Amino acid sequence: MVAETTATKTLEATLAPPTAHKERRLERTVATYRRTLEDAFESGADTQSAVNDVVTPYTLTSYAKDALKSYVPQLSRTYDAAEIGDDHPVRFTNRGFRIDHSSERTHEFCWRVPQAGRGNAFWIPLRINPEQESLWFDLFTDDVTVGEFRLQQHRTTWVLHVTVEYDVVDPEPTDDPTRIGFDIGESKLLTGCACQDGTPTQPYIYDGGRARALRKEMHTTLKRLQERDAAEWRIDERFDYYQNALTDIVEKASREAVEYAASFEDPVIVLEDLSHIRENLDYGTYMNRRLHAWAFARLTDRIEDKALEAGIAVEFVNPRYTSQTCHACGHIGSRESQAAFTCTNAACWVSEYQADINAAANIAGRVDPWGESVPWKSERDDSPRDGSTVDSATARREPSARPAQTTLAEWG
Repeated sequence: MVAETTATKTLEATLAPPTAHKERRLERTVATYRRTLEDAFESGADTQSAVNDVVTPYTLTSYAKDALKSYVPQLSRTYDAAEIGDDHPVRFTNRGFRIDHSSERTHEFCWRVPQAGRGNAFWIPLRINPEQESLWFDLFTDDVTVGEFRLQQHRTTWVLHVTVEYDVVDPEPTDDPTRIGFDIGESKLLTGCACQDGTPTQPYIYDGGRARALRKEMHTTLKRLQERDAAEWRIDERFDYYQNALTDIVEKASREAVEYAASFEDPVIVLEDLSHIRENLDYGTYMNRRLHAWAFARLTDRIEDKALEAGIAVEFVNPRYTSQTCHACGHIGSRESQAAFTCTNAACWVSEYQADINAAANIAGRVDPWGESVPWKSERDDSPRDGSTVDSATARREPSARPAQTTLAEWG
């Protein structure tokens, strides 16, 4: 029997330019929703019943009110939010989702915009993402389940996001897979390395320079605009520009990562479990801003999603010491610069190695039939994400036979 798992994806569509009348109604819906959200949040309501008491008088559909009753308690309980922004999308529960399709229209798909009051809903054409066309058609079948959907207002456009779930074949590793580790970092956005017979093979590097420059430019530009009391629409426009550019980088990097993994026989992608990276980072205000701005979890999620669609299994390991451990002998070394790792074990053939490739090789080699291997260091918790045990027999590796030295220049 073929095992299946559930994949989640967000479909995106841009609304065709609405008439003046429809745009006023969209704007009224957004304004009412955000006012309701703000009042519910500031009331301190932390249960669905308490939120219901706040939102009931407002002129919103039951789909939007039900979404608020679920979302507002999460703001304090899950996200520990101290305040909310003024750019929240309008959320609706799946009960209110309706679309129509006709190949005879210029824009084949149309969305029925929920409105308060019987008979007030109206239809508007959609410009869908062509890469997601098959899933849009699946919305008319039982193959896809619709979750929450959201309406987002930008300065000149309106965007619809629809969360969907669908079944895919759950990839199962073979008895002798090729594991490919990926290290996500500041200097090199993404570094991949396959481990074959315990040896790093054909590394892949996606440089992080463009993303780093964009984030620095975004921080500087937005700060200057705010200091000059620039118009809100101008600040929003620049913010959207940078966010879209960073999203494009994440999408391209994740696509290339899966293509790289697919070039090997029986691939399994190995990623670091970065669930708590934000909480664990504490390098001062400047470094925290830089590191927290990285979309670590976002890039990891996109690689996992694309791998699932490509039929490639994904495994997660504990990230501790992956950048400080020698992939050849398992000893803790030193990383005195962003680019260089130095092994301090005199018996090991590795002297200086490209740091990100070393980390990726460690990630790939951290999963084995007995559990996770652990670097030579006492008192650590290096248990894998799936809860499997660690076999002490794999905790220390013997130094590898001395192959040709890999230098920084080769991968610089």
